[in-house]
Amino acid sequence: MNICNREGGRCAEMAMVCLTDFEEYAKEHLSKATWDYYAAGADECCTRDDNLLAYKRIRLRPRILRDVSVSDTRTTVQGTEISFPVGIAPTAFHCLAWHEGEVATARATEALNTCYITSTYSTCSVEEIVAAAPNGYRWFQLYVYRDRKLSEQIVHRVEALGYKALVLTVDVPYTGKRRNDIRNQFKLPPHLKQETAGPEDYGIPANTLDPSISWKDVYWLQSITRLPIIIKGILTKEDAELAVEHGVQGIIVSNHGGRQLDGGPASIDALSEIVDTVQGRIEVYVDGGIRTGSDVLKALALGAKCVFIGRPAVWGLAYKGEEGVREVLQILNDEFRLSMALSGCRNVAEINRNLIQFAKL
Repeated sequence: MNICNREGGRCAEMAMVCLTDFEEYAKEHLSKATWDYYAAGADECCTRDDNLLAYKRIRLRPRILRDVSVSDTRTTVQGTEISFPVGIAPTAFHCLAWHEGEVATARATEALNTCYITSTYSTCSVEEIVAAAPNGYRWFQLYVYRDRKLSEQIVHRVEALGYKALVLTVDVPYTGKRRNDIRNQFKLPPHLKQETAGPEDYGIPANTLDPSISWKDVYWLQSITRLPIIIKGILTKEDAELAVEHGVQGIIVSNHGGRQLDGGPASIDALSEIVDTVQGRIEVYVDGGIRTGSDVLKALALGAKCVFIGRPAVWGLAYKGEEGVREVLQILNDEFRLSMALSGCRNVAEINRNLIQFAKL
């Protein structure tokens, strides 16, 4: 983002201070169709917008005089230590935002030692991603295709490449209705075509996702892989209990960034009942609407082990590729550390539900 000095004719680069700065830059510099694709919510975008507003309804209850001269943001997910509890959620088509696409995202998350969930609909191959960031900690987002053999091949491919978990995304039996994408007739540009060509729904090959997917497919997946299975897209205590009963290793509380069912709960509002139901038997994570370090703190106080960001990573890519994603993550890390200290928490273990209250409407 440049500010021009008219007298001298020089342009000074403006500091990117918060995630909103990256959002404004991306909106200004991406094509309208690309911006609309990333920004889209389903139908009237009520759930998309509520993902952000819900965090503002939560207030912190800071403790004081706690000696916060030293703070530690490290945590673990699935037994692996990461530098702070923010990872990258699976988001499609990174090459639309930056020519290096997912390769740049992978390098950034490797540099900050956190978790990157690679999307099924990446515009770089999983082999390219691993080669670019060989020491990165990665999970792979999986959709179950009508052609189970195709899904099985993908699972074996990412397992062989060293991916550490499968994130089974369960809230897309059909793609939600995103009005601007329909108006724009959004399609991937020809040079970004994926391995499966043919008619598309929002850039995804038509009729590939299987609407008949059910809990029995979790057992099928367990039969073909030894990787931990994390279910993404749970919003109710009933489904959280079923997930535990089916032996999965984690849940990502998620409404798909408000891109699927409009009128569902904000993901942060659904988190508490799921944490209370799971009772520590498996790890619970959340995505959707995280824009500040205090949002991260609130999510952890409500019981999330880690949060994942989607759109902000794309904004970082649009700004400066790998460097932009690193800046986005670093800002969140710095803000989270500051929010922890100002709330009287010296490490992640000290964050608990006593730290928050809900604002009175």
